[in-house]
Order: sequence, then structure tokens, then C-alpha cells
Amino acid sequence: MVRIVLGVIAGFLAWVTVWVGSEKILSAIWPEGFGVHQRAFEEAVKNGGEFTADTTHLLVHIVLGSIVSVMAGFLAALIAGENTRAPLILGFLLLALGLLKAVMSWPYVRIWYHVIFTALLMPMAMMGGKLKTTTMGERRVAKSQT
Repeated sequence: MVRIVLGVIAGFLAWVTVWVGSEKILSAIWPEGFGVHQRAFEEAVKNGGEFTADTTHLLVHIVLGSIVSVMAGFLAALIAGENTRAPLILGFLLLALGLLKAVMSWPYVRIWYHVIFTALLMPMAMMGGKLKTTTMGERRVAKSQT
């Protein structure tokens, strides 16, 4: 049970860290595009005001959120030593975080983004857990054959 809790905590912290870090990196690499868009969004949420989300940036966020969720689910399963409960619990935490993000940014971002981004968090975390099983299972088979 302790390993499951530690796996969930590590997966969640990894998700937040990689998400924020990747947004900062993308803003630094692509300052005229992603960086300007991110700063305008943050300013609108913080102070109110006008903001129109760019579809390309929203799609980047969806892809990024999916990749980070798979990685976090893999980490949770790896630490927990099992592949179902830890990624599932992590998925629920990410879903709660996604709903919070949707509430905070509701007036500024298109509804299709909120639905897709939030809906993918749990399945992608679960996929990460399944990936751990597949990867580790292949490693065990390879060891037993040698």
C-alpha cells in the first residue's frame, strides 16, 4: 500500500514538474509563438481581459499533456510495483487537476480543448501503467531466455 501511495505521489509530482518545465522550455525555444501566447494567457487569467487561444498552441498542449500523463503513469506503476491501482489513482488526481485547470481557464479557451485535454488525462496515465507491464514483462522474458 505504501508503494502505491509513493507511486501516485511521485507520478503526480513528476507530471506537474514536467508539464511546467516543458511549457517553460517551449516558451524559451519559441518565444515569438508559444512564449507570447503563454504570457498573454497567464496575464488574462491573472488580471482578466481579452485573450483568444490559438488552435495550434492548444493542440500542442493536448499532445504534451498526453505524453506527460503516459510518463507519469509509467513512473507511478514502476514505483508501486503494480500497473493498475497506482496509475488509476494518479489518473483521478490528474482528472481533478484538469477540471481545476478547465474552471480557471474556461472563458479563455475553447470548449473542445477542455473536453479533450481533460478526457485524455486518465486513459493516458493508465496507458503508462500498461506500458510498464509490457516493458518489464519483455525484460523478464529476455532474462529468462539467457
